[in-house]
Amino acid sequence: MTNQDERMRIIAFVVIGLVLVIVIKLAQLQLFDSSYLDRANATAIDKHTVYPSRGLVYDRNGKLMVFNNAIYDLMVTVSKMDPKMDTTRFCNLLKIDKAGFIEGLNKDFKSGRYSRAVPFPFLKGIPSELFAGFQETLLEFPGFDIQVRNVRGYEVEHGANVLGYIKEVDQQQIDQFKGAYEPGDYIGATGMERQYEQKLRGAKGVKYVLKDNLGREVGPYQSGESDSLAISGLDLVTGLDMDMQAYGESLMVNKTGSIVAIDPRTGEILALVTAPNFNPSDLRIDRDRGDAFKALLNDPLKPFFDRSTMAKYPPGSIFKTVVSLIGMQEGVLWPDRHIPCSGAYYYNGFRWGCRSHPYTDGVPGALQWSCNTYFYTVVRDIIDKYGFNKPNLGLDQFEKYLRQFGFGKSLQTDVVSESAGNIPNTKYYNKLYGKGAWRSTFILSIGIGQGEIELSTIQMANLAAIIANKGWFYIPHLVKSYKNSDHPIDSAFLKKQYTGVAPKYFDPVIEGMYRVVRSGTAQGASLLDITVCGKTGTSQNPHGEDHSVFIGFAPKENPTIAIAVYVENAGHGSTAAAPIASLIMEKYLKGGLSKVGEYREKQIKEMDIVHKVLKKK
Repeated sequence: MTNQDERMRIIAFVVIGLVLVIVIKLAQLQLFDSSYLDRANATAIDKHTVYPSRGLVYDRNGKLMVFNNAIYDLMVTVSKMDPKMDTTRFCNLLKIDKAGFIEGLNKDFKSGRYSRAVPFPFLKGIPSELFAGFQETLLEFPGFDIQVRNVRGYEVEHGANVLGYIKEVDQQQIDQFKGAYEPGDYIGATGMERQYEQKLRGAKGVKYVLKDNLGREVGPYQSGESDSLAISGLDLVTGLDMDMQAYGESLMVNKTGSIVAIDPRTGEILALVTAPNFNPSDLRIDRDRGDAFKALLNDPLKPFFDRSTMAKYPPGSIFKTVVSLIGMQEGVLWPDRHIPCSGAYYYNGFRWGCRSHPYTDGVPGALQWSCNTYFYTVVRDIIDKYGFNKPNLGLDQFEKYLRQFGFGKSLQTDVVSESAGNIPNTKYYNKLYGKGAWRSTFILSIGIGQGEIELSTIQMANLAAIIANKGWFYIPHLVKSYKNSDHPIDSAFLKKQYTGVAPKYFDPVIEGMYRVVRSGTAQGASLLDITVCGKTGTSQNPHGEDHSVFIGFAPKENPTIAIAVYVENAGHGSTAAAPIASLIMEKYLKGGLSKVGEYREKQIKEMDIVHKVLKKK
């Protein structure tokens, strides 16, 4: 055999060997491995959104308040539906009728919000027990798929106004937050859910799945290399004390008004009570909440209106503390200045009344007995500092201080709906009376917190915190930290705000507030073993009974709680607001009530102001 023949034989063996390898591989692929056949039969790549777990919400003591519940939405891609599907069986499995089936598919495809080629929700919030049975038959209905997402559940029955609720996004929100939301997504609608939406919502993930022409799942696309994981939202730790919140709400049953409590050392909001209120579970999105929502919306007492932050109230006599402080800072008042009172303030034949009270020894005594004459005089001295005919200059300076106290503007808290209140200025009075046509005597009522002066309850509570701190405050805020995260809270909440009033001028005001509770107009707020400082107010109401107001803090030295209570139509500040404040402070500081506290609690809980007012209408 020649060398040429030998080479030809080797080449033939190599070729035969290669052919055998190819034949064996083809046999393996076609006869033994079905994965390539499955992929060859795949006709679609489905994109599945993986929804993140929404952040949880805790109170300051680690109590879980808001958690997540899984719900199941049935999605449909119209273009992939089987025209011959058994609609009767489909409807029976989901316990819907034919009209419900048609309604689920009947969308406005011309609007651009829906597409026949893109999945959209057919049926939302399928209960887990119904879903379990339907899931086994899902392959019988091409074009339909299950989307799992989280909705809110509540461990507490209180704080609906501050916790908020979620709702489905509307088209305006989809357009506003380009790419962040799709039809059927949920978004925070009110309260902390809305304010901290970006922190709570997390980030969506994506999963790509290969499906065959029968809608059966074949496997992951590109072995999952294009998939992304969902990122859970941040868990919020709030400054709220939910036990205090619940107790405050119980004291406000059959009353309208609000309670705000703050830790003056940090600005953390301890309680934010509005009355009337409702159970946050009433508006869970996995329930038929339509009737509950309608009832709340039509309630004449307006439970959706958060009176703790949105209502604008005349503060009444609690405002005398502010007039005292500004007067001393401006040098027109000194701590032991005595201003005689004969039962009224008189000017040019006019009379402004005052209550009968003992001798007032300067600022502490004037606050103790809430002398109107004293503060009519002081506010005139502030406004007329630059001359009787130049009230605009004094009022401008007065307004400057008030704004530094956080009045007449939003405090920039993290509470969603916050009223700025109202502080009248030169421009306002020029418009009301004419430029140069008004004097300090026209606006005396602002000296006792009446007239055009309006504050929100959270501003009143912040005033109590300012006095407790002798001139400074942190912006009141709900968020305390983020659980298991080093993500910082807004730096604005960690910066001290100053009023421009020297600390030394707060001492006589604090002494006066101490006397108010010890032996003055707010003895109903006194506590055993705890020194409480406070000021009552009776806010005049031209439409009915006056409103009951109280601000205070405790203990006198190194205060840990500042509070404001406003009870509409309850009369004097000592009638309802002061005892309510004392009960909350005692529970918070001592963990329970004394015998005196138990008696006060019984009186307050039996107080039905709402129905009393309704009977008079």
